[in-house]
Amino acid sequence: MSEQPTFYYDLGSPYAWLAAERIHQVLPEVPVWQPILLGGIWQRSGGGSWARTDRRAEGMEEVERRAAEYGLLPVRWPDDWPTNTLAAMRVATFAQQAGRAVAFSLAAFRQAFAGGKDLGDVDNVLVAAAACELHPNAVLKAIDLRSIKDRLRAATDEAYERGVRGVPTVAVGDELFWGDDRLEEAAAALRA
Repeated sequence: MSEQPTFYYDLGSPYAWLAAERIHQVLPEVPVWQPILLGGIWQRSGGGSWARTDRRAEGMEEVERRAAEYGLLPVRWPDDWPTNTLAAMRVATFAQQAGRAVAFSLAAFRQAFAGGKDLGDVDNVLVAAAACELHPNAVLKAIDLRSIKDRLRAATDEAYERGVRGVPTVAVGDELFWGDDRLEEAAAALRA
């Protein structure tokens, strides 16, 4: 495979967190971590969050079960989850430009789903940014930068055009593997 795999994620997704925690152990090759706005994908596809349906409790239990199976910290859900993670996703885009997408994103995911912190609160985003040595003033400025907003929008559009309809998705060439439970299939495709 000549093209590096791409890991599409949104920090508001607990399934993306499950994948993020395992992806470097499961895939035989380090992927590009590409933040995208799941809400932007849904706007175009007509999708929506299971967390706002009658399947909410079932989905949360499934995430908790998988986290335990994977040996992760117990899930602590942020109050009022799901919340607006737009600012956090802009910071993930900024962190990607700074070469710190993995460190920031793992710190933010852990803040949200292991720490129960709302990523809609910029202070919690700043804690995650500090964990990977992103300066708070630069982070606060990045949230409002037109170039960051445009880059995140373009990444979301590119993902949609590629066929991404949810997160986590791992792209291996032209193949898309949607779901944290499909990492092993993505790994097999990379080894083929």
